[in-house]
Amino acid sequence: MSGLLETPTRPVPPSERHAQGAPRHRLVASPAAWLVWGAVVFFFVNLAGIVGSVLVSSFGTRWFGTWLPEGFTTDWYGSAWEDFNLLQVVLVTLQVSLLVVLLSVLIGAPAAYVLARRAFPGKRLLMLLFLLPVLMPPITYGIPLATVLYKYGLAGSVSGVVIANLVPSVPFVILTMTPFIEQINPTIESAARMCGASTRALFSRILAPLLVPGILAAAIIVLVRTVGMFELTFLTAGPTSQTLVVKLFTAMSAAGIRAQQGVDAMAVIYTTTMLVLLVVALRYVNPTQLVARVREAPED
Repeated sequence: MSGLLETPTRPVPPSERHAQGAPRHRLVASPAAWLVWGAVVFFFVNLAGIVGSVLVSSFGTRWFGTWLPEGFTTDWYGSAWEDFNLLQVVLVTLQVSLLVVLLSVLIGAPAAYVLARRAFPGKRLLMLLFLLPVLMPPITYGIPLATVLYKYGLAGSVSGVVIANLVPSVPFVILTMTPFIEQINPTIESAARMCGASTRALFSRILAPLLVPGILAAAIIVLVRTVGMFELTFLTAGPTSQTLVVKLFTAMSAAGIRAQQGVDAMAVIYTTTMLVLLVVALRYVNPTQLVARVREAPED
């Protein structure tokens, strides 16, 4: 009847729709997704097993054919510190790393400014040349570089190790700093020059504060890269200029009989050092800051 009011329809909840025979949507992963996730889980399980076995071995007394060592002790860390002279090795590692960071920033920041603010013939080719030491395996250019350093008497010392590590570090700073400089409006520099600012004042008082995030990002990542660089340091280091990673390799491969627990203790020290540096890097550097769209530098 037209005079009767129709009751409004009530929305049917999903549970009732399923009960009434509505089609159910099931989330079923494809076989390819299962294979990918299985490979990822397998990788991390193996990685955890390898790292965990080294960590347990560094604290174990004797470990032969059992799931766990017969006992646990911290004496291996003290013996490794004394036997391998790790204090000297750590000091050399810090000295080499800080020198590489300082020289890389001092050389790379002005070069990045020129590449960001100037357009000249061959700029793309120059950027490609800077990219090669970052992408290529260090061993491919490390052997010729070490040959040249030995020829001129620079290899075997801290200076030779620093020079070798500058080859990939300076291009890395340039490639990291260039997008940061391109994001700064050139009119700021023009206004400063119109107000009478010199070139030194322009860089020290205006550009430097704006480039602190880029400088910090490049410096910390170069520091982590230098501490972990094995190939170039191994090819150019001498007995008194070995970094921690090279000393670890020497302890494992040198002639003689050494307790495996002592070598594992040094490996734990090295891994802990790298983890601390990575945590510091992620604390002060946002990885998304290193990704920027490359654009042409404005012409004068």
